[in-house]
Amino acid sequence: MKSKMAYKWVALSVTNVGSFMAALDSSIVVIGLPTILQNLHANIEEGVWIIAGYKLMITILLVMFGRLADLYGRVKLYNLGFVIFTIGSLLCALSQTGEQLIIFRFLQGAGAALLISNSSAIITDAFPREELATGLGTNMMAANFGAVAGYTLSGIMITFFGWRSMFLINVPIGIFGTLWGYFRLKEIGIKTVGQKFDYAGSILYCIGLSTILLALIVGNPTSTRNIAILAVGLVFFIAVIFVELRQRYPTLDLKLFKIRQFATGNLASFMNNLTFGCGPFLRSLYLQLILGYSVLKTGLLLIPMDILILVLNPISGRLADKYGSRMFVSMGLALNAAALIWFSTLNEKSTYFTMLVSLMLFGFGLALFAPANSSMIMGSVPADKRGVASGIRNTISQTAGVLSVPFSMLLMTLVIPYNKLAQTVKGTQLINPIEAPLFLKSINHACLILGIITLVAIIPAFLGSRPEKTKIPKNQK
Repeated sequence: MKSKMAYKWVALSVTNVGSFMAALDSSIVVIGLPTILQNLHANIEEGVWIIAGYKLMITILLVMFGRLADLYGRVKLYNLGFVIFTIGSLLCALSQTGEQLIIFRFLQGAGAALLISNSSAIITDAFPREELATGLGTNMMAANFGAVAGYTLSGIMITFFGWRSMFLINVPIGIFGTLWGYFRLKEIGIKTVGQKFDYAGSILYCIGLSTILLALIVGNPTSTRNIAILAVGLVFFIAVIFVELRQRYPTLDLKLFKIRQFATGNLASFMNNLTFGCGPFLRSLYLQLILGYSVLKTGLLLIPMDILILVLNPISGRLADKYGSRMFVSMGLALNAAALIWFSTLNEKSTYFTMLVSLMLFGFGLALFAPANSSMIMGSVPADKRGVASGIRNTISQTAGVLSVPFSMLLMTLVIPYNKLAQTVKGTQLINPIEAPLFLKSINHACLILGIITLVAIIPAFLGSRPEKTKIPKNQK
């Protein structure tokens, strides 16, 4: 019993390192993007790929890797993920052109997908059901802290060590995580027997999702070309649904969505991650291009939100275990909505204290929402489906992250033309005073719409979450 109890903390600590690093690299290049573009002589389209390419690889591979983990072992694939992530990080640091950086970000993203797709499943295997929200909450703390710390760390690293240091920092940590996971993790989950890998469904799924995301992140998403690409992607995705419903052992197990908590929890997660992911990008534009802050100052100003998430995530996880998830997911979404709506009122003369209110609301909101919602989703599925369930959950979350920057720009184009917006974002200097009001209006307009979307997300979150602690039969724990 003692060894089993000790192992859950071993599993949590190892997966926390992987979750932190994978999340860190999803955000660390956002604030430093103008600097990277200047140094590599790259354009804004390449800049979008530098950010979105990493997230794209994670998104399209999560479900497939989750299914492979159920078949061949979660720990093996998790450790492989650390190796690929570390090699990809080193190559990113050595990139000489924008095209090279994009390619190596793809490789880095593949490693991150292996880490992310298996973290939740390894924790769910190691923790008893009555403590699951605590374990997942702590892991979410590491992931969320990594995501928001990336914005702070990037400013510091670029200012003192150059942009390549943002990737080099991963190498020693990646080597440590690889060795730690290899020697300390063990397979304890239920392994599938006699099941085959679904090649047809996996290939169609990757093609369909990739095509849809490409239509939304490459160039102007409202152009005729992009709409045509989106239509092709939707056709592929419809084919995925028909194929997977006929598979005995599907990669994308659509039957999981018959579980109410799984379906509504993922819907709420998508809406919240989409709007929350837009926040750092819009804040970065506001602070650097409207107020004229440096990348270092911009990163440092986000520290209060980082600290809140770091402190509150494990606490809210324990409270969700005790009192149920409904109150926490609803309150978290309400606070995130308030943060976005508050941000939509900022102007050229707003003080940092005004910005701080939005940051604190964001920190509280995410810390309340993430652990409770993750526990609700993962705790609702059978043990032998946890790998693919974790893959689906993270795919939905990562899809929202991939779409966040282009979705932000799409909302801004309702006020400012796309070509003008792309030209402005590439700059690192304060916007011309004549153009600033329109640019600021586009940011405020986007934040207001995002706040409304977050408020709407409360509906599925409230309907799907459990109002009180659920008693699980012994044979299902």
